Amino acid sequence: MVAYSTISVLFIGDTEMLRVSRLTDYSCVLMSCLAAAPGEVLSAADLSVRARLELPTTSKLLKRLSRGGLVESFRGPQGGYRLARAPVSITLADIVVAMEGPIGMTECSVHAGRCSFEAHCGARSNWRRVSDIVVAALTGVTLADMVPPAASSQGQRTRPSAALTLRTD
Repeated sequence: MVAYSTISVLFIGDTEMLRVSRLTDYSCVLMSCLAAAPGEVLSAADLSVRARLELPTTSKLLKRLSRGGLVESFRGPQGGYRLARAPVSITLADIVVAMEGPIGMTECSVHAGRCSFEAHCGARSNWRRVSDIVVAALTGVTLADMVPPAASSQGQRTRPSAALTLRTD
């Protein structure tokens, strides 16, 4: 059985946040490090240093990203990891799905039939709309957008950052 997760709301003191998990956040950092070194095969130890993460955490994340088809792994003395696709073709949504599973604000907004209230619930269609907006926002930002301009091979972004416009009507 596949485990599903949702983006959670975390309350810290007076701050309310809609957020992805810490491991997903760290995965975006690792993927940005790989995107900043196009075509290079980097060891887990090197990526750990570049991302300023502990090596066991880096290794765990790289395994999940590899299983998700976002990085390729190579064995041997010159082994390591590199992006499986060009940074412009990997979105934040791809990373979130690889790390957390399908994106949904509520479980019923991802898969029908998992909630006993679904048949008489007026909120499901609205949560589906919100989930679609979140997916669109995450899909609108690529890994190329995440690489600082000085780190890219051409010294500039490959495309402009995506903007999210929310309708209030």
